[in-house]
Amino acid sequence: MWILIISNITWSILGSATDSWFAETKCGIWFYKKINQIFTWSAKKLNIRLLEQEESWKKKYPNVSDKILNLENRLEKLENFR
Repeated sequence: MWILIISNITWSILGSATDSWFAETKCGIWFYKKINQIFTWSAKKLNIRLLEQEESWKKKYPNVSDKILNLENRLEKLENFR
């Protein structure tokens, strides 16, 4: 059991380090640009409008939106308190 947990943590650290290194190479920049193009194409093709829906939701429920923003601000203050 412990071996699985430790190996998963190790592989996630190695994967994160590899990803941060790869993102700065020419091949990585090209790859991430292509992925972004695919995501943009699929969002247009499937008519996905998450950001527009979020803005309309905020207008429809202003009290809930204000409470969420208040909680996010309080959390940010607590995180920066250290």
